[in-house]
Amino acid sequence: MNRSRLFKEVIPRMLFDALMVNIALAAAFSSWFFFRFWLWRVFSAGPEFSDLTALFDTILVSWWISALCATVLGLLIFWFSGFYTYRRVYQGKYKLLAILQAVSLLYLVLGLIDYLVPAIPTLPRVTYVLGWLYTLAAIGGPRLLRRIHPSHAGSPVARPLAEKRDREIERILVIGGAGYIGSALTERLLELGYRVRLLDLMVYGEESIAAFRDHPNLELVREDFRNIHSVVRNVQGMDAIVHLGAIVGDSASALDEELTVEVNFRATRIIAEVGKGMGVKRFVFASTCSVYGASDQILDEKSALNPISLYARTKMESEKVLLELTDADFAPTILRFGTIYGLSGRPRFDLVVNLLAAKAIQEGKAGIFGGSQWRPLVHVRDVAEAIILALQAPLSSVRGQIFNVGSNEQNYQIVELGHVIKEMVPSADVVTQPQEDNRNYRVRFDKIETMLNFQPQYTVRDGVQEIIDAFASGRITDYREPHYSNLGYLTTGRHLRPIFTDDMGYWDVSHISAEEMTRAAKAVMAIVESQSPEMLSRLREALTQVILGDLEGFAAILDSIEMAQLQQAGASADSQPSPP
Repeated sequence: MNRSRLFKEVIPRMLFDALMVNIALAAAFSSWFFFRFWLWRVFSAGPEFSDLTALFDTILVSWWISALCATVLGLLIFWFSGFYTYRRVYQGKYKLLAILQAVSLLYLVLGLIDYLVPAIPTLPRVTYVLGWLYTLAAIGGPRLLRRIHPSHAGSPVARPLAEKRDREIERILVIGGAGYIGSALTERLLELGYRVRLLDLMVYGEESIAAFRDHPNLELVREDFRNIHSVVRNVQGMDAIVHLGAIVGDSASALDEELTVEVNFRATRIIAEVGKGMGVKRFVFASTCSVYGASDQILDEKSALNPISLYARTKMESEKVLLELTDADFAPTILRFGTIYGLSGRPRFDLVVNLLAAKAIQEGKAGIFGGSQWRPLVHVRDVAEAIILALQAPLSSVRGQIFNVGSNEQNYQIVELGHVIKEMVPSADVVTQPQEDNRNYRVRFDKIETMLNFQPQYTVRDGVQEIIDAFASGRITDYREPHYSNLGYLTTGRHLRPIFTDDMGYWDVSHISAEEMTRAAKAVMAIVESQSPEMLSRLREALTQVILGDLEGFAAILDSIEMAQLQQAGASADSQPSPP
């Protein structure tokens, strides 16, 4: 924690909490004393007035001692309960639960001191009950009033993993299974004996799955998961769905915002609704820790979400839809991946660890922007294992649950990555540059470790070594090639344009000039006006080529139609008698 934040944020909150604890104890003492005084005045049922005065003096001393103990203990308990760190960003019922636990612990400790050390003057025990209520109101009220809206997270109650599986999984639909994560996951699922149906438009090609392309348990479907008919057809007969398909990354998602919303959000809703309607209970969704946005806190699954990019916002909204669909017959599991590194069937060098390592190896120089930003890191094969654990866990353990995927030990500041790169590539220069990336998030991974027994097997050094070996073996020769970057690949080459069209067809019209479009329109109108059965039949043939995505075939047919029209016009002109 930096000194600036300590003085600007933490200390004022601690002073406020200390004041609230003292006010709550004073209110509890006053309530108890005036109740005794009221009994004396109204019913003469209490002690004599002189006794009350002496009692007030005694209790006042006790209040000072109790207030001192409560202040010191309270601040310690609140600190270790995360009031000023990760739990500060909790919302709704989770914030209330954290406050209830901490305040209750404080008064239990005070009561224990009263019981074990009778020599210390303390307040009447009834005042501890009143103090507990007043402290809950004083500490919790201001915090809860600032955040009155539903939480995005699932239930925090951990369920034992020893329960019997609800149903054995045999057939898994992996959407986006040819991508960076998908290729690693699909290969691992096949190794474990699962039958996998891989649904992917193959925008990035099929090289990523070449190693297991002909595996007998793999069914490859090259279709668009935005198409509801394709989704319905491919969900049939599946025991589980793993949805990895998306336009991934802030820069790639910014290329076409409407398309990003369509692919990342609307398609997710369609897939989930189809899966639920067709009785598929297990649904594992790939989300991202970037939904937390920029924060100086240590965040966990119950922390407030603050996405700062369209990519993260589409993931957050998809999470909401999935949690709303959760019921006894549909059990979505949301996995928020940290920043992934390492090599898979489809290498990527638009990820921080991979990019820094590749720059250091190929160019002898790696630039770090800022350096103080935190990133939670996780290897791509560990991500695949986390997905498999979610698939294998009892439904009751993962239904409607959110898990951060990574490890507490692999929360790195970017500057620390620079040190690792320098250590493993000593010949490279690591240069720090002005910060351009404002994303900053440090994440806790206790939940997935406790509930799913997830233990990462790879470290950042392992990932860097993989890249060093890939360059040495010749597998990677130039990390700057477009197919190693989502943004670079999606903006290079007309063969990539299919993803930028809607479900009615997958064709590119960007190269057709306005004159050609006008000519085609005129040709179509002329055919319709001619009412020629032969020409109308040729037009239907041309439009069929459009539906199939063959614009060149469409243009060729139109050319032949125009030629036929010109020939007919010429023949008609020749048959007319010459003027006298």
